[in-house]
Amino acid sequence: MCGIVGIVGQEPVAARLVDALRRLEYRGYDSAGVATIHEGKLDRRRAEGKLFNLEKKLDGEQLPGLIGIAHTRWATHGVPNEANAHPHFVDGVAVVHNGIIENFSELKDELIADGAVFTSQTDTEVVAHLLAKYTREGLGHREAMLAMLNRVSGAYALVVMFEDDPGTILSARFGPPLAIGHGKGEMFLGSDAIALSPFTNEITYLVDGDVAIINHKGLEVMDYQGKPVTRKSQISQATAFMVDKGNHRHFMEKEIYEQPEIISHALGHYVDFASHTVKPTDKAIDFSKLSGLAISACGTAYLAGLVGKYWFERYARLPVEIDVASEFRYRELPLSPTQAALFISQSGETADTLASLRYSKDQGLKIGAIVNVRESTIARESDAIFPILAGPEIGVASTKAFTCQLAVLASLSIAAGRARGTVSEAEEKAMVKHLAEMPRIMSKVLNDIQPQIETLSRDLSRFKDVLYLGRGTSYPLAMEGALKLKEISYIHAEGYAAGELKHGPIALIDEHMPVIVIAPYDRFFEKTVSNMQEVAARGGKIIFITDEKGAAASKLETMATITLPNVDEIIAPMIFSLPIQLLAYHTAVFMGTDVDQPRNLAKSVTVE
Repeated sequence: MCGIVGIVGQEPVAARLVDALRRLEYRGYDSAGVATIHEGKLDRRRAEGKLFNLEKKLDGEQLPGLIGIAHTRWATHGVPNEANAHPHFVDGVAVVHNGIIENFSELKDELIADGAVFTSQTDTEVVAHLLAKYTREGLGHREAMLAMLNRVSGAYALVVMFEDDPGTILSARFGPPLAIGHGKGEMFLGSDAIALSPFTNEITYLVDGDVAIINHKGLEVMDYQGKPVTRKSQISQATAFMVDKGNHRHFMEKEIYEQPEIISHALGHYVDFASHTVKPTDKAIDFSKLSGLAISACGTAYLAGLVGKYWFERYARLPVEIDVASEFRYRELPLSPTQAALFISQSGETADTLASLRYSKDQGLKIGAIVNVRESTIARESDAIFPILAGPEIGVASTKAFTCQLAVLASLSIAAGRARGTVSEAEEKAMVKHLAEMPRIMSKVLNDIQPQIETLSRDLSRFKDVLYLGRGTSYPLAMEGALKLKEISYIHAEGYAAGELKHGPIALIDEHMPVIVIAPYDRFFEKTVSNMQEVAARGGKIIFITDEKGAAASKLETMATITLPNVDEIIAPMIFSLPIQLLAYHTAVFMGTDVDQPRNLAKSVTVE
């Protein structure tokens, strides 16, 4: 979603603000802006589109000032144009905002009736008008901020400057994250620690209901009633990562090729490579005593959870209830304190997932968080944290975070099986040995299949629709492959359980429909091949992703056969993720789309 940065500095801030915004590009945006106070006056530059458009404006029209706020906007209210770009100004008040003000229409009508003139279509502008109104009525800046916060409803991170106080930035969080950075004689704020990493590694994370005031003296935090509260600072790990593409064309490509190394780091947290055993898991969740497990997530993280369901049920004999978080939170699922719940989120800030977590917590369940950001809200509100250790993932379409989520779920399912007595010591050692081999196999696969995938992608880009099929854990992979392709190439694609082919999708099969079949040589293989025969009989163009045994066993003519090494079932989902990621990536590159920041998408969805 939107990205926010603010600096109370000792040197000009405009260029530093834009540099920090660049580190938030992964969140997705369609316009950008920056505002400063100089010689007692607010000034701003805004631009539609990418940050280079804003930089061009700043090159032509300098923006001096030692204090400023900046924003990348992902449109929710109003079209993406300069007029709707943040910061918004009203009578000496500047505001940037991430989230949604749910009662903005009611507030806007009230303000217009009171004489306010709106210049944008955004919900954010009501915040600026409310603050201006309250200051005209004689309230101080803090009092006006509190009065405004007690009028608006929704999910938001708000950052405010007042023209007549050129040394202070005010902010508030209720939903989307905000982090405060502590410098030497300077203070910073941002949507996450990555944005602040060039300036400081000392971070204070705000929680819902916090109002923060930063100036040269430091940080002051209070609640919505104005009562002081204490928030501890910590050293953030985000500064340990340099976010750049290296020798790759796109962040997505870089992140695909990072997976062997990243996976080895993630696995090292959960398994002992020397003894081929799983390490003890967080004691807050005792798998041996559970009657069931609830899993919820959104998007790609949900599909990782679907694979995890197969593993937990097969290896730990633990019943799993899973749903997308936007449904889970509303269907009032009957839960028992004898169950536990796992919530999967790359950012740890996903709004629907967080709401589902809080529902489960209210039902008395122990909560586990499978997250990439250990300082995130989902992590902080969980009993047990299972980090995926993927590092910053900049490409909007998740790749390394997905396979790291799978690696963690695989490790946890083995640990749960050992705890419940459904996985023997010998089985544990065998599966962990396979996990330990996975980084090497991933590296080989990436090197071996890249030329074939790149050639195949040119052919795939000619089609308007693509069908993906799979069984068992390959069924969620089919959905993930379809999701990746449509996310970044904009080709319509759907993933189905192969056994469902005759129940509807087969009506679509003709010579214009590529069908990508994901089928390792496992206990489902023969059934999947029979579905392939049904596709072939109707002229469908088959792209067959299988292993060496599968390629030898199938005699069907295909558009292409992508052959992977023979691997054990426990690591097959991670290995078979690689060709579907590369296929989507190279197709999108060939079609010339914006691979890292596809249209209409955001990396972190912090509002419903």
